Amino acid sequence: MFVDRVQIEVAAGNGGRGICSFRREKYVPRGGPDGGDGGHGGSVILRAEAGVDSLSPLAHRKQWRAEHGTAGGPANRSGARGEDLVLLVPAGTIVIAESTGLVLKDLAVAGQEIVAARGGTGGRGNIHFKSSTNRAPRECTPGETGESRRLFLELKVIADVGLVGKPNAGKSTLLSRLSRARPEIADYAFTTKRPILGIVEVDRDRSFVLADLPGLIEGAHAGVGLGHEFLRHVERAGILVHVVEPSPVDGSDPLVNYWTIREELVRYDASLGTRPEIVVVSKCELPGASEVRETLARELGRDVLAASAATGAGLDRLVGAVVAELDRREPVA
Repeated sequence: MFVDRVQIEVAAGNGGRGICSFRREKYVPRGGPDGGDGGHGGSVILRAEAGVDSLSPLAHRKQWRAEHGTAGGPANRSGARGEDLVLLVPAGTIVIAESTGLVLKDLAVAGQEIVAARGGTGGRGNIHFKSSTNRAPRECTPGETGESRRLFLELKVIADVGLVGKPNAGKSTLLSRLSRARPEIADYAFTTKRPILGIVEVDRDRSFVLADLPGLIEGAHAGVGLGHEFLRHVERAGILVHVVEPSPVDGSDPLVNYWTIREELVRYDASLGTRPEIVVVSKCELPGASEVRETLARELGRDVLAASAATGAGLDRLVGAVVAELDRREPVA
């Protein structure tokens, strides 16, 4: 099950208590203090891990706790440190504090991590309180309480290229032809309910990640049609391939559909309006597709591609245009 948003509570371990102890050995009736320190509590760490593609492993539990440190011992023995709890999340996960709404960390790259809750420091044993005026201290301190906090984890899929467009525009079929991904394909709206990633092999030494993003409708920027659930995944795509269906099954105007999607993208995030965009008319084998492509090209004042997942026409040119744009663009943070 794909999960891209969870709310969890993380609690670090408490520090172990320091102890009050005195050295007791044969022939040493009045040994000095030798109480050891408590071990530090374990921390809760969130780490972006390659190969993890969903937050679903974290969805079945609301609270995650690291181990407590253990108490110190006599003979100045320190308590054991509590083991850290490492939670693995997909690259692209944003960590948000529930209490403030502030972003604590954007785990955009595999290997990045954040200490979400820091373990408590172990208490001090009485050996630390020995002084010239107090040779037999009986003071010791408890361990500190570990941090705890509530977090929102939100996944924004990272892809080189994102397919955007209205529902049923042909994005999923394009992805299945260009890569080995097998998204669900059917003649009804919102067949794609989650981002699907595929690797497009250009040649032996070159490939890129292509994401089929769920279809958008008017009002998506305000949450209509689960718009917010879908649009946040667009933010990570370095290039947008805008797929325009020439003969929509709902009878809508393909040109109006194009501008509707553009407006939704910009109203959600103004930076998406300047994101590199390749426009392609899908299902180019259908009557009228050529006229739609020519009209859209005139309106935009630039080239508009045509492709057919059914016949394979135009797919090589589409991949070539993506590669050329990838070579030109600067990496998106």
